[in-house]
Amino acid sequence: MTISANEAMTGTTGTTTAFPTPSTTSGTSKDKQMFLELMVAQLRYQDPLNPADSGEFLAQSAQFTSLEKMQDVSDRVGALLGTQMAFGAGAMVGQQVSWIDADGATTHTGSIGGVTFGAEGPVFDIDGAQVPLAQLLSVGTTTPVTPPPTTGSTTPAA
Repeated sequence: MTISANEAMTGTTGTTTAFPTPSTTSGTSKDKQMFLELMVAQLRYQDPLNPADSGEFLAQSAQFTSLEKMQDVSDRVGALLGTQMAFGAGAMVGQQVSWIDADGATTHTGSIGGVTFGAEGPVFDIDGAQVPLAQLLSVGTTTPVTPPPTTGSTTPAA
């Protein structure tokens, strides 16, 4: 006996059994809960004389586990990217930068005095102006960089 998704959600298959509703508000958690409920419903209401292929259920279970692990890796990579961006933005404090206005008409230069982290990423305090990372055009240093002193000959070794 095959159960449709609608029947599994409402619990209407000729009996009055209803499934518990997920208590989480996350969309991912709801999807996981729905998948498990559908899988349990298929097992519960299968024909005992003609049971479903166990290999199929193992494959579905493996796919579900794989999907969970991929989501976990994705979440961790996102957290790592956020941390890396925070360190990079923090290292820019004191740098001389140029940026373009939000309207795209005027270019300004100034020194980064601080950085705050908003929902869209780092926002720099440049001489009193709040400038998001996406508006920066170039980054330089406030002190001139001197080339290293040259020593010895510059001819390549044979």
